[in-house]
Amino acid sequence: MVQGLTPLLFTLTLADDGAPTADKKYIRIPPSPQQTLIRWILQPGTLAAIDQAVLYSNYPAQGKPFERHTFHGRKFTQDPKLLHAYCDVLLDQPGVYEYHVKYGSDLENTSSSSGHLVVEPHLTISPSSSSLLPMDALMIQSVVPKWMGPITDWDRFFNFIQYSGYNMIHFVPMQQRGSSDSPYSIADQLMFADDLFDSPATTSCQERVRLVTDTLKRLEHHHGILSLSDVVWNHTSNDSAFLLDHPEAGYNLHNSPHLTPAYELDTALVLLSGELDHHGLKSTIETPADVDPIISFIQQHTLPDLKLYEYKVVDVAKHVDMMKQRLLNKDDSGVDTAIYLDQQVHTLSLKQQALFVVKKKLIRQGANQGVRFHKTVDIAAMTSFVLALHQLDTMDQVTDVQRLVDAFQALLNECNLPSYKEYDQDVSIALDNIKNRMIFTRLAENGPRLGTITKRLEQAKSKHPPGSLQLANNGWIWNADPLVDFAGAGSSAYLRREVIIWGDCVKLRYGNGFDDNPWLWKHMTAYTEQVARLFHGIRIDNCHSTPMHVAEYLLDAARKIRPNLYVLAELFTGSEEKDNVFVSRLGIHALIREAMQAWDTHELSRLVHRHGGKPVGSMDEEMTWKLEPYDQHSISHVYRIPISHGSSPRALFMDCTHDNETPFQKRLAQDALPNAAVVAFSDCSIGSVKGYDELYPRLLDIVSEKRHYSDPDRSVGIVELKHKLQELHLAMSKQGFREVHVHQENDYLLVHRQHPGSQDGYLLIARTAFPGASTAISPIILRKSQAEYVFGASLKVDDATKDGGDDDLHGLPSHIDTLSAPELVAKQDDKGDYLQVIVDDAKFTPGSIMVLKTSIGDVYEETKRLVSEMDDDVVKELDLVDVNVALYRCEGEEMEYTGGDGVYAFPGSGKLIYAGLQGFMTVLEPIIVNSDLGHPICDNLRQGKWALEYVVHRLDKYLPHYPHLKKLRDWLDSRMEKVKDMPDFLVPKYFAMTVQTAYDKVYAHALSLMSPLVKHGGDVFLQQLAMTSVQMLGQVPSTGLHPTDSEPSLAAGLPHFTNGPFRTWGRDAFISLRGLLMVTGRFDEAKRHILAFAASLKHGLIPNLLDSVRQPRYNARDAVWFFLQAIQDYVHMAPNGMDILKENVPRRFPKDDRFVPVEEGYQYSSTLAEIIQEIFERHASGIHFREHNAGPAIDRQMSHAGFNIDIQVDWETGLLVGGNEFNCGTWMDKMGESEKAHNKGLPGTSRDGAPIEITGLLKSALRWVIELEKAGHFKWTKVKDQDANIVLYKDWDRIIQDNFERVYYIPIDPADDAKYQLDSRIINRRGIYKDVWKATKPYTEYQLRPNFSCAMVVAPELFDPAHAKQALQLANKTIRGPLGMRTLDPSDYEYRPYYNNGDDSDDIKVAKGRNYHQGPEWVWLVGYFLRAALSFEALTPSQVARILRTHRDEIKTSQWRGLPELTNKDGDPCWDSCFTQAWSSSTLLDLFYDVIEK
Repeated sequence: MVQGLTPLLFTLTLADDGAPTADKKYIRIPPSPQQTLIRWILQPGTLAAIDQAVLYSNYPAQGKPFERHTFHGRKFTQDPKLLHAYCDVLLDQPGVYEYHVKYGSDLENTSSSSGHLVVEPHLTISPSSSSLLPMDALMIQSVVPKWMGPITDWDRFFNFIQYSGYNMIHFVPMQQRGSSDSPYSIADQLMFADDLFDSPATTSCQERVRLVTDTLKRLEHHHGILSLSDVVWNHTSNDSAFLLDHPEAGYNLHNSPHLTPAYELDTALVLLSGELDHHGLKSTIETPADVDPIISFIQQHTLPDLKLYEYKVVDVAKHVDMMKQRLLNKDDSGVDTAIYLDQQVHTLSLKQQALFVVKKKLIRQGANQGVRFHKTVDIAAMTSFVLALHQLDTMDQVTDVQRLVDAFQALLNECNLPSYKEYDQDVSIALDNIKNRMIFTRLAENGPRLGTITKRLEQAKSKHPPGSLQLANNGWIWNADPLVDFAGAGSSAYLRREVIIWGDCVKLRYGNGFDDNPWLWKHMTAYTEQVARLFHGIRIDNCHSTPMHVAEYLLDAARKIRPNLYVLAELFTGSEEKDNVFVSRLGIHALIREAMQAWDTHELSRLVHRHGGKPVGSMDEEMTWKLEPYDQHSISHVYRIPISHGSSPRALFMDCTHDNETPFQKRLAQDALPNAAVVAFSDCSIGSVKGYDELYPRLLDIVSEKRHYSDPDRSVGIVELKHKLQELHLAMSKQGFREVHVHQENDYLLVHRQHPGSQDGYLLIARTAFPGASTAISPIILRKSQAEYVFGASLKVDDATKDGGDDDLHGLPSHIDTLSAPELVAKQDDKGDYLQVIVDDAKFTPGSIMVLKTSIGDVYEETKRLVSEMDDDVVKELDLVDVNVALYRCEGEEMEYTGGDGVYAFPGSGKLIYAGLQGFMTVLEPIIVNSDLGHPICDNLRQGKWALEYVVHRLDKYLPHYPHLKKLRDWLDSRMEKVKDMPDFLVPKYFAMTVQTAYDKVYAHALSLMSPLVKHGGDVFLQQLAMTSVQMLGQVPSTGLHPTDSEPSLAAGLPHFTNGPFRTWGRDAFISLRGLLMVTGRFDEAKRHILAFAASLKHGLIPNLLDSVRQPRYNARDAVWFFLQAIQDYVHMAPNGMDILKENVPRRFPKDDRFVPVEEGYQYSSTLAEIIQEIFERHASGIHFREHNAGPAIDRQMSHAGFNIDIQVDWETGLLVGGNEFNCGTWMDKMGESEKAHNKGLPGTSRDGAPIEITGLLKSALRWVIELEKAGHFKWTKVKDQDANIVLYKDWDRIIQDNFERVYYIPIDPADDAKYQLDSRIINRRGIYKDVWKATKPYTEYQLRPNFSCAMVVAPELFDPAHAKQALQLANKTIRGPLGMRTLDPSDYEYRPYYNNGDDSDDIKVAKGRNYHQGPEWVWLVGYFLRAALSFEALTPSQVARILRTHRDEIKTSQWRGLPELTNKDGDPCWDSCFTQAWSSSTLLDLFYDVIEK
């Protein structure tokens, strides 16, 4: 590790149970010169976070070696209040690691799935070097050692390979080969091949190892080249000597008897091959038609003679005779019919009987599947079954033996039927495969053309059990599942001839573990260790066919030898998902991908785009990495890097591999140059095969080719250009040129690779050489960039008919034409300056490339610094109302203030939610995280500067009234001007950086102006809730808190309550005041709202609809009590809060409650304490009035009686009773509006009587004024009732206390009904509190609604603790939804959970949204419910934290960055609700305050 570099902290957020999310099960940590750590995070409320949690990983403990099956526990660090947890591990040992989480009080729970972490190796050119070689800087050449001559002569090749620019050589296996001479058919895994040495006869095994070791060390230290070789784990050569001593190493007929049918078919076909002429069949295949008679003969004679179905079926005749004898002899041993009689098997059809028998395992596989009719029948159980079929209890009742025998025979035949069908399918597939294989091997152009069919059958003598030396060849299968062993007992692949076998290889049989085949495991471990000891990396041959547990074990052994082992694989699983299984479990560092697989230029461009690197202008590191303090491992600061996506495997992108065809064979030979160039310009490890650079014309047969490589010659082929290209690749990789732009047009392919910081780059212009390709290219334009020519060349093949050498391997005769620099013409258009690269098509022919070095000049460094930094001075003068303008302002607010300018709209994406920075950040965040540069927003930013100008110019209109925004406006203006000067492809990135910097600074400044709880609470969710107070409190010209002053006011919700008379509501404001304005420390704003509403007091009520106190409406019975509760909270929470009671309040209306115009109002004043007393007095004496201007002018829906407001105290109980069935004076205030459905003027929920929350609020207010009076802060002790009788506050308080449970509680036990005031006949649910008392419609009293929790919070003393706890727990089960509280019990016949205000049906219950509060789930009540549940211990803090997970996700993902007003059933979105509602966030802030502060 390099000292002084800031360490990296990768953070991975786990799912609910501590498992990684599905897309993040595989994470790779790249090598870095810095210290690197990973942090696993359990989010608040997740199952794993709420109790003890421990991370178990096989990452080794300090100083301990890695052991795959040894898991070390590391405790999560937990926050006891916020209930989130994290666990950090310092990653200083490369490897592949598994982890899972255990949690619970006794760690009894385990995460549902584990994750895999691949810590990539640190590669250096020599052990003494501290210079880290980036993994994407690897340039690998594959060589075949048997074509290189003796190892003592290899330096000439090493010099050549070094000059060509390669820094790693992949050596095809160097071990002793078998008789086929294939390097991948290894005869002795521990012996290096004879032909590598000058005197093999006298060179011992140990000496060979020493010579290879010395050669590889010289390669590294002298030539600066690392080495890599294959490990072949799946098979061994068929003439490996050890097979004679250890035939158990393979799949043979002794240890794998299930292969016997396939062997018998093989033998029969071999015998037939020697007798074709005898049967009148052609042994020399000349046309496909020659094959058909052979297949017919196999079908009609060979297969029927073999009777291979006998390996699958039950021997019916044998078992029928056994059954008959048993029945005749009355042999009832083991017979018990009861179980079958009880199951009424006699009712089953024959097919059902067979299924039953198989399911109950009355027929089983035999112990030796290599014998015919190996299946066995449990004859005693089957006898019992047959008797039960005929409803016979015992053997003595059998009278017709033959009838039972016939039934048994029919049953066995039915049981055999699926096996016969399976056999028929095996035969059909086998015949197809035999036919296809014969045509391919004898006739296909790309086949081996084997010639005459002959017999070849060899039988080796064996000292082992019979069948031991009949060993299965290895091979491969089209589209096979790589996780299934095709030689295993459950596979018929060999019988079906699906395995395309390699005749020189025996498939190795490892079994399930070491104990199944100890010798083989030891032998292959020693082989693997030897390879790891010698080479820096290994290539896993045929990885997809390697048993996973075998590869894990052997790789573990290899990594113990060389911890920084580089692991490469060829992997063809058929799906990325399965690829990732292998990559994540084995720790594979790169998968081989090949450019020569492309069939045209477009496909080649796709491959380069996929493997080439990140898009130019990506928004990741610079925008998601955060520098943060840290206090572990002697580290003071880290870069925190959130893991937003799971990893994908790296690619080793090769221009051509050693087992695929060359450009000469697949395209045109001159394509070797452009193909190699586009690979070299990819930001990944790259590779080639020896011979490609020299223009070898054809794929060399690795088995049969006997010629050697010719002497190295730098002048041949593209060697000189490969030298330049790879030198450039290395430089770009080391310097961090990570971003790539790919453009393809006809046969032109442009790859522009750039540095994400300086944007310096290299542009490759390549013209490919595919046969018949069309050509043409649009003008090549570099916007706002400079360019200089580096080099260019065209490959010319002089003679394409010369096909290599006779004695040595040679390439096609060719030469390189050096190209002169293209014309670089400076031009200008409406988008600004640009440089046009003019290519001469006549000289730039197919097979040509040119490279230009590009730069955007010095503009980058200054612009990056400017857009990523903001001085505190820019925002220090902003108050939170300024922040409201800077960050938020929805469409309605923005249009009103700016005179018609709304939020910005991106074509193809739509309007933003907010005009301010939050609106932009909401849409930019996913683009930043995903680097989604193809998003329509990025297109708009590239096409023009409209968004850049909007961000600035919208603030110009605010400056006259918001002068503190001037510095922010100027900062944005100066930065946007710089962004405009950037090339258009970089505008999205730098625009996003500018907006993010400004947003983060303003957001942080806003939090700094709030309470310590918010500033230092440490919970992002808490801060997000707090910021909704900034969303909601803003200034709009049409409304405010005073008739003539447009001062900031609290919106009830957005977007529906933004301006005019409908912005600020009394009830909403005072439910929200404590959380949004007091918990956040905004006491001045809270005070202004209290005094403004106090000034509006009339009839002893505050208005629900304030309308700037111009035309307020007094139709809410509950608003004034939420108002008093808010004053009480203010007194308790605000600094010097008690002083507010002395505030002098000018009164909007005269004392006689007359409505007067604004200019006639405010003629007298009262203190707030006096107003409080007035509220009590007016309610005690009774409130009776008709709303001012009653009728359609103020409400077009309400009936005549609905405008009558009546409230009085029932002095027997002390409760406030009011309203009528035609108005709705509580928060459940939806009025019917549909004439069609006949609900117009009929409230959905009138709640007339004494609503429980008003009772609780009244009791809270009484308790408070009594306390105030005792403390000398309130001089009144009494009121007068409607009859002028004096009532002391303490008596009123006592009356309510004495009667509350009696009138509201509904007991669980009906026997207790007499203790309470209720009608037992209409009780729907017990153990609850009534929603109202004394309702006009008695059944509505007994409806379970969530309002009781509000009373519990403000007046807990009213409730019997046991009753309260039980009622809350019942409510948690029945009326708590995912996000909100169901407003009605789902068991209630009026429950209608879907709100649609546009419903035009004739359903009286729901038309025009009359069911607004009849089931839809309102969010604000959750805060009260959870506060009550904690207070009465109905829920634990951890349960509360789990409930809030949904709210955390909602505010995080909501475009409005708030919590909605309500949802429909079970959290379904309600599109008619506000998407962010003041009281929804507020009551959860109340909850946090209670949990943390109190």
